[in-house]
Amino acid sequence: MGKGVLALVLAACLASASASATAAETFPDHAVTLVAGTSRGGITDVVTRAYAEAVSKELKQPVVVENRPSESGGQAATYVQAAAADGYTLLVFSGAQHASLPAIRAPGYDPVKGFAPITTLFTLVNFLAVPGNSPADSFDRLLALGRMKPGGLVFGSSGLGSTSHLTAARLAQSTNIQVNSVHYAGAAPMIADLVSGKLDFTFVSYTVAKPYAQNGRIRLLAVDALDRWPDLPSLPTLKQAGLSQEKVASWFALAAPARTPAPVVARLNDAFVKASRDPMLIRIARENGALVTTTTPRELQSNIARETDAAAALVAALHIKP
Repeated sequence: MGKGVLALVLAACLASASASATAAETFPDHAVTLVAGTSRGGITDVVTRAYAEAVSKELKQPVVVENRPSESGGQAATYVQAAAADGYTLLVFSGAQHASLPAIRAPGYDPVKGFAPITTLFTLVNFLAVPGNSPADSFDRLLALGRMKPGGLVFGSSGLGSTSHLTAARLAQSTNIQVNSVHYAGAAPMIADLVSGKLDFTFVSYTVAKPYAQNGRIRLLAVDALDRWPDLPSLPTLKQAGLSQEKVASWFALAAPARTPAPVVARLNDAFVKASRDPMLIRIARENGALVTTTTPRELQSNIARETDAAAALVAALHIKP
């Protein structure tokens, strides 16, 4: 390489570094948008909005939530991947769903190369629920119902490749019971079909399940978590109920479009980590069956890569199709 060309390359690198530093110094100077692939009112939306309020205090700029619901969150991910890499348009996503969808079909985004990871936001706890009048009053009896019912059990999924979908698929595989998944873009229509008996079972968040369980319209059989939920100590975990399978990742995280300047990513990580200590945010998350948790961008990058590989292997093993 000639000296002239080398000088131009060095000048370009210095200019790029200078631009990144300037971007970090002035970031943010207007509103930041968090794009979620789920509908308004669900657990992801509720906790994301609590985060937005807490982070706006740290960034001293408005932080708004934009819902772009689709069957599996792919529309939101595709939109954010194509957005300007300036830190003002960010994606809130499910670890399992974000990783598994590309293994099932071509979604228009790359879960690893298409994004600059920022931090994990929270881990979601889900509950195995059946209609209130279901003959299945325990996990064992749900399995017995699946063995007797022609065509198997009908399951309500929160989206193709979602945590609930993969958990149900593993349940079917490990128990040798046929499970037919119906995918929903939001919790409201799914819970309505569960209450009416169109679904045999589903996995729902605490905030969705609580009022329906209290009035007897649905029945909770187990919690999909490593430990029993403190508010429902008599409810067993799936493992305690008899399901011996590896837990599907149930964490949600935040990412920017790829090529977002590293100083901007660091600024966002710092703001969200500080916001995660907000008592109001922690309380809202807990009330909705979520545990606030954060990571470094590097840790999240590793988690996404690992989950993407695991999801691809799981989808192949379970023969999951669109």
